Amino acid sequence: MFASNDVFRMASALAAHAAARQTAISQNMANADTPGYRAMDARPFSDTIREAPALALRRTRPAHLGEPAALHRVRLEETVRPGDASPNGNSVSLEREMLNAAETKHSHDLALTVYRSGLTLLRSSLGRG
Repeated sequence: MFASNDVFRMASALAAHAAARQTAISQNMANADTPGYRAMDARPFSDTIREAPALALRRTRPAHLGEPAALHRVRLEETVRPGDASPNGNSVSLEREMLNAAETKHSHDLALTVYRSGLTLLRSSLGRG
């Protein structure tokens, strides 16, 4: 019933983006001492949404194309800034990764809050408040 609701799809996409970003951050932190390792990060969620032009499409028949996978596809890219690399070629900054992890937790919490609020609204509309 609520799978086609844009609010739930957006919250789900934000949660998937936060999970993928947290995975990249944890891999960066695990490889903080690996020579030559290049830090990776997910592109901003706003860029992911802009690349999904089919958000407004509806699937009314089984033969129609389904929901675009672009919403749940997260692209990772190198986050090397000039002067960041250590002498062994590693570009991981643990301080930056900790800040990114806190920002990612906030994004995940936001997605859960939006999802929870949507469920509360649906329950209220059904009289099950």
